[in-house]
Amino acid sequence: MKNSRFIFVFAAFALLIISGGCQNPTPSSASLPRSTPEAEGVSSEGLLTFLDSAALGRHEFHSIMIVRHGKVIAEGWWDPYRPDLRHTLYSVSKSFTSTAVGFAVTEKLLSVDDKVISFFPDQLPDTVSPFLADMTVRDLLTMTVGQSPEPSNAITSSGSDWVPAFLDLPVVNDPGSVFLYNSMATFMLSAIVQKVTGDKLIDYLQPRLFSPLGIEGIDWESSPEGVNAGGWGLRVKTEDMAKFGQLYLQKGSWNGSQIIPAAWVEEATTFKIDQAPGTPPEIKDKSDWLQGYCYQFWRSRNNAYRADGAFGQYIIVMPEKDAVVAITSESPDMQDVMNMVWKYILPAMKEEVLPENKEAAERLSARLASLALPIPAKTDDSPVVETIRNKRFLLEENNLKLKYLTLDFAGNTCNLSLGNGETVRTIPFGRGEWITSMTEMAGPGILRRPGAASSNMVAGAFSWNDDSTIVLTLRYIESPHHLKMTCSFVNDTAEVRIRQSTPPGYDLPVLKGMMAR
Repeated sequence: MKNSRFIFVFAAFALLIISGGCQNPTPSSASLPRSTPEAEGVSSEGLLTFLDSAALGRHEFHSIMIVRHGKVIAEGWWDPYRPDLRHTLYSVSKSFTSTAVGFAVTEKLLSVDDKVISFFPDQLPDTVSPFLADMTVRDLLTMTVGQSPEPSNAITSSGSDWVPAFLDLPVVNDPGSVFLYNSMATFMLSAIVQKVTGDKLIDYLQPRLFSPLGIEGIDWESSPEGVNAGGWGLRVKTEDMAKFGQLYLQKGSWNGSQIIPAAWVEEATTFKIDQAPGTPPEIKDKSDWLQGYCYQFWRSRNNAYRADGAFGQYIIVMPEKDAVVAITSESPDMQDVMNMVWKYILPAMKEEVLPENKEAAERLSARLASLALPIPAKTDDSPVVETIRNKRFLLEENNLKLKYLTLDFAGNTCNLSLGNGETVRTIPFGRGEWITSMTEMAGPGILRRPGAASSNMVAGAFSWNDDSTIVLTLRYIESPHHLKMTCSFVNDTAEVRIRQSTPPGYDLPVLKGMMAR
């Protein structure tokens, strides 16, 4: 989601050690077919230039999958991210919600011209304004509901039921006339689908979308009232993203069956509203966010369209190239990632089969298999280890509600134990390697609300900065984010500084503690 409050919540902790995964997946019967770049008219050398740029740039890539002519021709995950793991999609979720609306329209359960208030007669404000009365499903789909400012944070943090809270907000513009990105509008689409089908969005899509495409193991955050968030909160694997894009590229056809009517695909992915009318062409020509908005999809440059989510989650569909590019990442500049796709990947795609380039193809394959995020430097233990090993540090009162912490060391593992007065759970960190585990400590993110996953897969590694300072890096490898805990020990005192990767460089309040005697 965009323009939303960033929050970080510490909860109880639970540990479950999980084995690591391989870099290159073995395709299953539900997987997309595989091919080589040159066989599908794509230059391996061109794709290598993209990886070179990714390695030198400021973006933290987590995965990429490139599909050409219906076949995967390049795929890679930056360790500790893995092909078998889901990834938080943020607003890519919106395009799945739009698809659910398409199914409901096809089944004649609703129409895009239906009035929003018609679905919630018992949840309306005392006074229904003319603008609210005029708001339609189409207005929700095109982000033109007429509210201002964007209400998502205000509603989700209010403690009120989300549907009546949305309907109670002033509608200051004629619906359908002004674009304003509004994630709660997408939530309302989810609520409408649930209203007319009796099923949560995730359950409604299961037999219609997820099962036919072989998408398994998904989850989706919900409102406190049990409605899938719609506008955010969906987690699927990278290949699932690519399958979804390929379904749309194929005009809704999958394995010989018309999953979604081609007419709906066309309707959902074509220009509906100008986000910034009057913007000079020279500015629009440089932006993938000013090409027009559709039904929860964005138009893109090069006659493409896409689903995208905060911090760099993309499903880019390129009809003219018969290609799909799926990317997960944590990026400070989403436009710059799109620029990289257009600069390096797009020109690598040719109209004809290319001559075999075995040497470049092998280099590309090896490069993709060895992608990895930097691991904290492997350092010897500090002499202070013998002083602090397994000693409890009592923490001063803090808004994270942590009472104490303990560090224990065994070989190349540092175990961080945190307690809130009732429970103590442990997270392992590796020396020179990632150790994967599960924790109930909620990671950095935006709009994490009831219905979010209660446990999170993490990868931890540690390094000593100096004799008194250890840095614990914790990556939430089913989300874009990570955090670093810098623990300094002087005499009998401890000081812990926690920095989240989002918002960039955001520091939590410093924790201070004294060694218990």
